[in-house]
Amino acid sequence: MDMESEVPRERRIVVGVDGSAQSREALRWAVEQARATSGVVEAVTAWEYPQTYGWRVPVVAGELARAAGHALADSVAEVVGANRPVEIRERVQCGNAAQVILEAAQEAELLVVGNRGHGGFTGALLGSVSRHCVQHAPCPVVIVRHAHNETAGRGC
Repeated sequence: MDMESEVPRERRIVVGVDGSAQSREALRWAVEQARATSGVVEAVTAWEYPQTYGWRVPVVAGELARAAGHALADSVAEVVGANRPVEIRERVQCGNAAQVILEAAQEAELLVVGNRGHGGFTGALLGSVSRHCVQHAPCPVVIVRHAHNETAGRGC
């Protein structure tokens, strides 16, 4: 196949979004990078069934997926508003967050995650999902630190 007949590869930036301040900063960074490189952003969130021990939780998968989708849409709206400067695709998927993000990052140009999300230990430099993504990503990874993390836990 000669160079003239090749279809240009889409410049896709995948970003993990869990609704935390850190993930919104990562989304903001990804949108600016996509704007600068004429790329598209794929904002990804994952949901899982709640952990239960010895009893069933009366939860329907559709309700969890809808709630995750609303949380993702709210994060996107908060970060970019109504006038999206680039194409943003929202992806909601059932599964482990790190695995869902890594699956989405296949053939992406870049993966962007916050340094910590929900459930992280205060003061941790890197959350478990971010760490897993850095170690196993199929593409370059950008870790975005939330500005408020700089003074957290220092008593200042």
